[in-house]
Amino acid sequence: MNKNIVISVLLAAMLAACSSKAVKETPQAAVEDRSQATQSATHSHGSDSATSGVSDSSMAVNPLKDPNNILSKRNVYFDFDSDAVKAEYRSLIEAHAKYLSANGSAKVFLQGNTDDRGTREYNLSLGQRRAVAVKKVLNLLGVQDTQIETVSFGKEKANAACADDSCWQQDRRVEIQYQGE
Repeated sequence: MNKNIVISVLLAAMLAACSSKAVKETPQAAVEDRSQATQSATHSHGSDSATSGVSDSSMAVNPLKDPNNILSKRNVYFDFDSDAVKAEYRSLIEAHAKYLSANGSAKVFLQGNTDDRGTREYNLSLGQRRAVAVKKVLNLLGVQDTQIETVSFGKEKANAACADDSCWQQDRRVEIQYQGE
């Protein structure tokens, strides 16, 4: 247990050290600038559909749904009976933190899940602790509390056909869902 706490604190400290650059970036402004330039070009060229078609299609890609974008990845997996966020999910959580910081109106739901072993009450509690652990990392990276909501499904969304740890691993997760999706 102490090892998990130490690892969690070290991970949080490392993420906090990296947050100064992530918070200062303003990718939303850059996207808005390109959008305005595209609109101006479209209005000034009128029928130049080849140029505006390329710009419009690149602007229409939602980074949350683009399979080539890290933001399309929405699961943070956990070890058995643990709520410690693994270091391997650092870049995923950082990417979502940057997106949320740049889009102040965006809201995310962190859905904690467990495998089907254990009591209903214990699994609801563990699922909530997992969701809160991811929330704390997002907060350390500059995301506002008002943009994050946590909920635990416990073992309600677990795969009932699981019989070994390779299957149960997929149930031990926090799902990142954006409002309106």
